Amino acid sequence: MNAAAPSPDFVVAAPRRDWAKAVRSVRRLLADKDDTVQVFEIMRALNGNSTRNGYLRLLGTARGGRLAYQRRELAEVLSDRVALAKLPADSVAAHYLAFTAAGQITPDGLADVSREVHEDRIDLVHPVAWYGRRIRDVHDLWHVLAGYDLSGLGEACLVAFSFPQTRALGWAAIGIGAWLTALRQPHHPYARAIAEGYRRGRAAAWLPGEDYEALLAEPLDAARARLNLTPPTVFDRIPPAARSDALPKA
Repeated sequence: MNAAAPSPDFVVAAPRRDWAKAVRSVRRLLADKDDTVQVFEIMRALNGNSTRNGYLRLLGTARGGRLAYQRRELAEVLSDRVALAKLPADSVAAHYLAFTAAGQITPDGLADVSREVHEDRIDLVHPVAWYGRRIRDVHDLWHVLAGYDLSGLGEACLVAFSFPQTRALGWAAIGIGAWLTALRQPHHPYARAIAEGYRRGRAAAWLPGEDYEALLAEPLDAARARLNLTPPTVFDRIPPAARSDALPKA
């Protein structure tokens, strides 16, 4: 990865929040869940110092200093399918490989979209930028750990799950927008599934602080138990065929 040198404003200044832009992007995203660019636009508009604060929290954990010192890029780890395929059949890695193959997704996909929005800032040689890339690249692995598929409802539930994990207001805005949209179908448990995602994110261990190279080798069920990732019971009761229709056009 060709990384750029950090600029003074990135290191010193807190990004200003742009609520009007965030609202426009939330509406566009709810109208088209595959418009991933809007996710990063919302994050840029609202996240403020959440990435910096997450990095500082990482440094305060037992293993965080080592992870920050090593500064491993998760996109590189998760893109090495040959190495991941050597891990046990019940491992987190095996489930991740199956999930990404079925969804035809790769870590590079999210990285490329993030560069459309953040341009050279996302690849800065700076610890806060590294942490931001770490949160970006772990998104699909959180799908596996949390038990949410790639449907519109699965994405909405993971967004709600991600807010208490990251304290990023961008996730909160998307989650609230999805929840309010789901309320338009009161005879279905879609809104309850999204609210459950938020509660599960609050109850779980702090996932940004995990050593993902070690976690990938763990049995998935054991990792979920260790991280207090209880089953998404409301979500699981919704038939997969109905999950894509859970969020009508905003």
